[in-house]
Amino acid sequence: MHRHHTATALLAVAAALALTACSSDSSDPKPDTAAPTNSSAPAAPSDTTPTAASPSNDTGIPPEPGPQQRTIYLAALNGIDPEIVNGKEDKAVSRGRDQCAAMKDEKDPTKRVAQVEKRFIGPNHPDGFGPTKSALILAAVQANICPTY
Repeated sequence: MHRHHTATALLAVAAALALTACSSDSSDPKPDTAAPTNSSAPAAPSDTTPTAASPSNDTGIPPEPGPQQRTIYLAALNGIDPEIVNGKEDKAVSRGRDQCAAMKDEKDPTKRVAQVEKRFIGPNHPDGFGPTKSALILAAVQANICPTY
């Protein structure tokens, strides 16, 4: 029972962090940014902005993240557990993009975490990283790969 409450609380915190990350990027324009063409653009180069915000096709898979967003995403995953990336950065990005497509139609946070647990596996975690780490992975995916989902 305690594990369920901890996982639920962690999921709520992760979701709040993801929402905070999304809202701070779009509502806090950078005063020193000279490019007025995209008012929701973070300080990153303009080629990274559409990457995280818009799906690349009808399947809902977002395009590859730009270099800066990719670095932040991979650092977030490595901070959760280095085995998530495990030296396979392209695979970690691909799994994140696939997760975005899967959760575009799935709004239930518990089911989204279950999707992550099946999708993100490692040599010592063939059945996933558990609900707590999966909730953190989900927050990293949503904040860095597909913040509008």
